[in-house]
Amino acid sequence: MNPASTACNSFDPPALTRRDALKRAACGFGSLAIAGMANAGASHHRVRAKRVIMLFMHGGPSQVDTFDFKPELQRRHGQRLPFAPAKNLDPTATRQATLLGSPWEFQQHGQSGLWCSELFPHVARRMDDICVLRSMQSKGQSHGQAVCMLHTGTDNFIRPSVGAWVSYGLGKTNENLPAFVSISPSASHGGPRNYGPAFLPAEHQATTIGANGRLENNANFRFLDSATSADVQGQKLDFLRQMNEDHLNRTRHAPVEGMIRSMELAFRMQTAAPPVIDIGNEPDSIRELYGIGEKATDTYGRQCLMARRFAEAGVRYIQVSTPNVWDQHGNLKAGHEKNAMAVDQPIAALLTDLKQRGLLDDTLVVWGGEFGRTPIVQGSNGRDHNPQGYTMWLAGGGVKPGLAWGETDEFGYYSVKDKVHMHDLHATLLHLMGLDHLRLTYRYAGRDFRLTDVAGHVVNGIIS
Repeated sequence: MNPASTACNSFDPPALTRRDALKRAACGFGSLAIAGMANAGASHHRVRAKRVIMLFMHGGPSQVDTFDFKPELQRRHGQRLPFAPAKNLDPTATRQATLLGSPWEFQQHGQSGLWCSELFPHVARRMDDICVLRSMQSKGQSHGQAVCMLHTGTDNFIRPSVGAWVSYGLGKTNENLPAFVSISPSASHGGPRNYGPAFLPAEHQATTIGANGRLENNANFRFLDSATSADVQGQKLDFLRQMNEDHLNRTRHAPVEGMIRSMELAFRMQTAAPPVIDIGNEPDSIRELYGIGEKATDTYGRQCLMARRFAEAGVRYIQVSTPNVWDQHGNLKAGHEKNAMAVDQPIAALLTDLKQRGLLDDTLVVWGGEFGRTPIVQGSNGRDHNPQGYTMWLAGGGVKPGLAWGETDEFGYYSVKDKVHMHDLHATLLHLMGLDHLRLTYRYAGRDFRLTDVAGHVVNGIIS
């Protein structure tokens, strides 16, 4: 018999455990990785938010048409912007720099008196639960840059996504479900980078769920078919694990550890995930609350309800994304009205549902796009990208409700007071989850990396 063939088919139990193998790996690479993981799973300070639901409005909603009311913009509609517009905009819009007032009426709501436009009538009823960040800033004039910045903390490098950092830092609370789930992630403007682990172990990548509620990646992993018994699948998983561990010991390739963990989780998820995704057992009153069954709201309503169910089941970070529909360079009124109608009722329902279940206090809901829009017109009836000053909002999870933080100028163009950079938002999000953004690091390629790179400050003024 060929000795090589014999060796390839030898699967005796390895002398070292997976962790021992990593600790003894060449050049100490595996030891560094596992040492970093050993510090994960414990908070650094008081935990305010046990989980995050990120409602990503892909394309960039207009702040001056939603939550940042600017009376002066309304009064001076059609006049020229009295200062220089930002660089890298559409040249025609830059030359004209004509102010475009909002086509929607604004009103103050609740005891807080926070402003909300008529685009969001359902969310308007929840303004007393919301903390509006009106002074957001980000890096990246293009979608690709800004989407990457929102999800990974960098506008051009391949870095771990926010959810992957949370998974790495805190681990799972439910061993049969991932710490990070991404519902209906967009394939454009970064795609898998927006929910990927980059150089973190593979197990910290999000499990993705399509718009139709179908698991899209590792949780679909099966060893035969749906008729295969759990015992047989378990035997095949053990066999595959043994092969991987043999490969790990022979090659000393540390990332194999993460792949082994991913496949083990995938096996467990075959039983645990479907009941969470299936909303069929929800009462009619809850389905109606989210707008399920109505043409305009059915898709996003289902996704928001799934997000609540994953939050209840112990998933730490849940992304719910719209398609890239908020990018109204033209037809602002028709586009924003269609988009808002699709998400307004489901988002308000999510806040209501979390609150009535006692989950909002320790669930941080984050709403926003990768940037906002300019107060000057593009073409005849659109707005260009604006990362210089825009709005996001937070609810629950230890933030002050009914608060408006920061300001843009009188036209809603530039952030001018209590500025919140995307690094600051990330630092604050981690802080609320009990993680110090300065201490949550991972050593890779000879240096320590963190979500906020070399920047970021916790916005203490919004924390209750």
